Amino acid sequence: MYGKQTERAIGAMSRLAEVWDEGKTRLSAFDIADQRGLPRPMVAKILTALSQAHLVNGSPGPGGGYALARAPSEITLRQVHDLFEREDRSNACPFGGGICGVGEPCALHDQLVATQRNIKEFLNDTTFENFRVAFQEQGLKPALPGEIPEGPRESYRAAERRRH
Repeated sequence: MYGKQTERAIGAMSRLAEVWDEGKTRLSAFDIADQRGLPRPMVAKILTALSQAHLVNGSPGPGGGYALARAPSEITLRQVHDLFEREDRSNACPFGGGICGVGEPCALHDQLVATQRNIKEFLNDTTFENFRVAFQEQGLKPALPGEIPEGPRESYRAAERRRH
């Protein structure tokens, strides 16, 4: 659905959403990276891009750091996704190299169209408020790097590999 840089940007933004208190709490790039188990230099670079896009506010010095530029309910996954991903405008049909929608639809056409629509809706409709609510109101705490969560858990990617 998206690449590593986008995944890391969502990770950084989700951490800032978890501590959202009208922007009073600020986290350093190192804090965010360490709390999410992400590479520090990459997080610093990502936060710069997010700041330039007015999704986060950064301030240097003691007491500085990063906070969301506005409430998590006002920031969608789409806004972060679009900073780091190019829109796939390809109409190539995976069933034979032709142009999708020209002639008879391929065997996957309807499923691919529905999947693309679902992904767009997910990105457009999902805000970072989900992370704030999970953390602040429901007490859901993400596992820190190196911690093993209780019970068997696997990433969604591992589950997908296992199913296929």
